[in-house]
Amino acid sequence: MAEKHTAHATGEPMEPVSAVARHGSCGATVVTLWGEIDVLTAPALSERLDTVTRASHLDLVLDLRPVAFIDCAGLGVLCRARNRVLSRQGRLRLVAGDAAFLRVLHVTGLRDVFDVHPELPRPAPAPEAPDVFPGP
Repeated sequence: MAEKHTAHATGEPMEPVSAVARHGSCGATVVTLWGEIDVLTAPALSERLDTVTRASHLDLVLDLRPVAFIDCAGLGVLCRARNRVLSRQGRLRLVAGDAAFLRVLHVTGLRDVFDVHPELPRPAPAPEAPDVFPGP
């Protein structure tokens, strides 16, 4: 069992960062993160993301909306995941809408490095089927 630590914002005990991977309806692998990504939780998260990012041509979406806090160690984990995905000809998108997180990305110069979206990508519309029975 993972050891609990204190939440930065409230001082309340909190579970370390957790991650759940699934295949999204958009065709991407979606990993939802929640909790706090900091110097205490970054090594375990990095190990989990290393497992996910082993595949070639991976379309990875990291959903950060439930993340309560992220520090520079957490940003390092995100950068590592991005580098691993890109080196394998894949794509990484972040889903984040928290103004504080977006400000951190801007201040650190990472806003233009990551492809950031406010919500999960939607599935692409199905192509229209050709008319196989021409009219009279």
